[in-house]
Amino acid sequence: MSDGLAPRRAAALAYMAVMKQRRTLEAALEHTPEFAAMSDRDRAFARAITATTFRRLGQTRTVLNGLLSRPLHETSEGAQALLITGATQLLWMDGAPHAVVSSTVELADARSDARKLKGLINAVLRRVDREGRERLKPTLPRDNLPDWLRDSWRAAYGPGTLSRMANAITVAPPLDLTVKDPDTREHWARALDATILPNGSLRRDTVGDVRALPGYREGAWWAQDAAAAIPATLLTLGPGSSVIDLCAAPGGKTMQLAATGADVTALDLSEKRLERVRENLGRTGLSATLVAGDALTYKPAQPVDAVLLDAPCTATGTLRRHPEAAWIKRADDTGRMARLQDEMIKAAAGMLKPGGQLVLCTCSLQPEEGEALAGRVAGRHRQLKESPIQPDELAGVESALTPAGWVRLTPALWAEQGGMDGFFIARFIKRAG
Repeated sequence: MSDGLAPRRAAALAYMAVMKQRRTLEAALEHTPEFAAMSDRDRAFARAITATTFRRLGQTRTVLNGLLSRPLHETSEGAQALLITGATQLLWMDGAPHAVVSSTVELADARSDARKLKGLINAVLRRVDREGRERLKPTLPRDNLPDWLRDSWRAAYGPGTLSRMANAITVAPPLDLTVKDPDTREHWARALDATILPNGSLRRDTVGDVRALPGYREGAWWAQDAAAAIPATLLTLGPGSSVIDLCAAPGGKTMQLAATGADVTALDLSEKRLERVRENLGRTGLSATLVAGDALTYKPAQPVDAVLLDAPCTATGTLRRHPEAAWIKRADDTGRMARLQDEMIKAAAGMLKPGGQLVLCTCSLQPEEGEALAGRVAGRHRQLKESPIQPDELAGVESALTPAGWVRLTPALWAEQGGMDGFFIARFIKRAG
């Protein structure tokens, strides 16, 4: 097998699995034959091709459609995948053009649904190499969003913020870390060649193998996007406070809560996902009670002081890290998810003591899963009252505070520093009596 063929084939197969089966990028790659047996370098290359494909899918499709006599979507599934992943490498990555074209043609020859089109694939990719960058000039980063998502964001945030968010999503994100002991933050910033962000997260421009970085083995820190680190800081907790982290995996918020000395219960529907939480707790020396269960039916032995609900959502705020999410979600997913979120808020309220705190967050940029959701709480969950978040609780992102006292984080924030994921956060107190 020629050099680079296996990761290129894996990327094309993963692209098809994401688009056809609505799998996540990582799940699609893991289900690809030979992926597990590849070297670390080849797996990283396959991931890079696939992630870049989804970050730039709209612009790449535009270039290809301009070079084809028939629309791209009328081409066979295999030929489409090879054209798109091949063109992605030529337009957006640093691969040698000859290697990209020859490997893609070789892959086409091995597929029954692309073999007859290998001459076309060869010719089109050569034209992409010659003309593609010129053909990209009229395109824009926002063209990489599905129509429904682009229209939603334009309506919610305006064309300027839409453009800034779309620009941020095209760039692979940096590595953000949360330090277990805030007093050691400056030490680890130096050791990791990282900058300290206004909220206290550390940021490294290069990602690499996290396990090889200083401080990993001793559990001095964990990987967590700066935006994802903010919700847990909006609970007032002290040693011995009882708190439930709902939908806890992968565990970043659980570890933040445990680091305060609180008595933490981490609940998640997936036992498999809780294994990762368990591993991280073991590495960091922090403790929490792990429960595999359904947040809608879970009842704590005693009402608790606080609940952190990172509610299931369409995850459109995480496109920097999971660019395929834009293409596996649909416009009607927001309504279905919002109904589940309402049910989870009711369940969370039932776990709280009178006077207990609830922080609700979603990693979504859809207003239906943020502002509209929080706005319904007063009418549907009368035992909860709003506890507006204050500017001095939001170091460096005070501009994200809404008039209602909610927080709306977007990838357009801290753009010059590498951006952040999109999040919505609101806080409530359970009424007495």
